[in-house]
Amino acid sequence: MTIKYKNIILEKIKSEGSLTDKSLSKSLSKDGYLISDDLFNKTLLDLEIMGLIHVSWITKNTRRIEIITEQVEDEIEIQNKKMLEKDYEASFPKANGTSD
Repeated sequence: MTIKYKNIILEKIKSEGSLTDKSLSKSLSKDGYLISDDLFNKTLLDLEIMGLIHVSWITKNTRRIEIITEQVEDEIEIQNKKMLEKDYEASFPKANGTSD
């Protein structure tokens, strides 16, 4: 049953991009989904742990919920990864078929 709510909540967030927890809750109840506060919070936590959404506090009682899009790597990160791969490969002795 919670998988159903995860999908419903995720689709709502995807359609909006980002919204507050209060507006999400109102939108869900307007569509006929009555979710307890505990289940609502647990579902948000599960989606955040899965890396699908990001939840941050705006005010004391309001949270901002936004969808996580694909992360774009910049040129420096790509160069760093290539350098690490080269260093890793260079750390192995070369196997040329002859023994010393």
